[in-house]
Amino acid sequence: MCTSPLVLLQVFFLMILEGVRPQPSPSPSGAVSTSSDSGPGVQGGTLQSSSKGPGTARAVPGISTVGPNFATPSTPENKTMDLFPALPICVCDLTPGTCDINCCCDRDCYLIHPRTVFSFCLPGSVRSSSWVCVDNSLIFRSNSPFPSRIFTDLNGIRQFCVHVNNSKLNYFQELQKVNASNFQALATEFGGKSFTPTFQAEPPPPFYRAGDPILTYFSEWSLVGLLKQPAGLGAGGLCTESNPAGFLESRSTTCARFFKNLANSCTLDPALDAASYYNFTVLKVPGGMTDLQNMKFQVPVTPVSQAGSPLLAGNTCQNVVSQVTYEIETNGTFGIQKVSVSFGLANLTVEPGASLQQHFIIRFRASQSTAASLPAPRSGNPGYIFGKPLLALTGDVSHSMTLLQSQGDGTCSVRRPEVQFGVNAMSGCRLRLKKMGCSHLQQETYQTLHGRPRPEHVAIFGNADPAQKGEWTRILSRNCSVSATHCVSCCAIPVSLEIQVLWAYIGLQSNPQAHVSGARFLYQCQSIKITNSTPTQGIPPLGTITTFFCAQASSPL
Repeated sequence: MCTSPLVLLQVFFLMILEGVRPQPSPSPSGAVSTSSDSGPGVQGGTLQSSSKGPGTARAVPGISTVGPNFATPSTPENKTMDLFPALPICVCDLTPGTCDINCCCDRDCYLIHPRTVFSFCLPGSVRSSSWVCVDNSLIFRSNSPFPSRIFTDLNGIRQFCVHVNNSKLNYFQELQKVNASNFQALATEFGGKSFTPTFQAEPPPPFYRAGDPILTYFSEWSLVGLLKQPAGLGAGGLCTESNPAGFLESRSTTCARFFKNLANSCTLDPALDAASYYNFTVLKVPGGMTDLQNMKFQVPVTPVSQAGSPLLAGNTCQNVVSQVTYEIETNGTFGIQKVSVSFGLANLTVEPGASLQQHFIIRFRASQSTAASLPAPRSGNPGYIFGKPLLALTGDVSHSMTLLQSQGDGTCSVRRPEVQFGVNAMSGCRLRLKKMGCSHLQQETYQTLHGRPRPEHVAIFGNADPAQKGEWTRILSRNCSVSATHCVSCCAIPVSLEIQVLWAYIGLQSNPQAHVSGARFLYQCQSIKITNSTPTQGIPPLGTITTFFCAQASSPL
């Protein structure tokens, strides 16, 4: 039985005391920090400083340690800012060539500080702190300059742990000390003229990155601007125009406008006129700023349907914009290919204190050629992520394994839900067929149970490549036995399919990866009598079951 790797898997570290044999000690992951019960030389969970003595613990060289996951802010490790302070493998990078939202280690996002754009970081996308632990009873006195704590594990054993100062692991860089001996060398390297900053105009980037503002161009005034998405500000949700739309960030905003004199604002306020939302062009890539007269860099904003200008008719302001929806088609690094806009219109009554609530929607989608050329999304990188689709292979085509789904009347639906990794499921439906023979009936029931096309292989890891056959394992299958039927007019058909998947964790215990060890299809068969009448009434309900079995797999430290 497998549980969460953070609870089941423990990391043991070796510490050496002078005159004492090395002893294993569990990682403080999942342990409880205690401060009331202090061990030898420790008061309130804080070590007493002293000179080095025989009681000082030191880590065995070459042993890597991983402990409690405490995220730390990223800082540059040298003079040049590392645009991608990424992990060796980004486990949440599931969409190749596209920025995965909240995946702080995705190189496709091109974000120096992901936390300024994303609301949170997905688990595993930031580095964790590292602790070295030893049984607390072995510590008499320590003068470690690093932070330390006492943890109590699930078995009640107290562990003395030291926070390791690893700059590459924790994004921490110790500041360089400046003194008389190295001042001149540092001044030569970093110094410059006082109070004379120089500004160099950097060329625009060659293409948009996730979160970049989208550039617009007003040819009538030869002005470059930004595509705005008005948003609510303050408790009243008043519309503010200084909210730029971010590239690849589909979102919806709502805000309110209040009018002192709607009779004048009806025809004069550009926020109410549909034309003000498409009387410009969008720059395909930021590099278009260098040649604004070149039309190949400009994409017109095309209205889906014609919307008239606001009109004051009596006591009513007609054709007022209440909703704006932009549909933006992109093609990777080739930039924006197409922009369309649609409107929702309303009529307002001219009265004191009139108000209007407006909705602004921006949607991004990949162009057809791009969507067809990009590989399918991963279900993990490399190990499967629980809840992601179980990947199957038929020939050279990768797809998701699916289950039965019934419609409102109980019959089998064409739409089938995906098999989710690690999630046991059960579904059923009734098959409605016209009059047919036994062979055709068997073929239809088999295809209904396992879906079209029939899965032949299952991906071992969530990032399996269809071109690499070694990354897939064949699905074992056992069909119905026809020889066991002694009835001449009977037909043996499958009525249920159990999809059994054997999986396990492999790799480092500090970062285990779920993989599929094997899979098989088990059919339950039943004989039905074939007559000249329609066989539909004689077909029992069909059902599919998915069962995931976890195997205990050993993992290296």
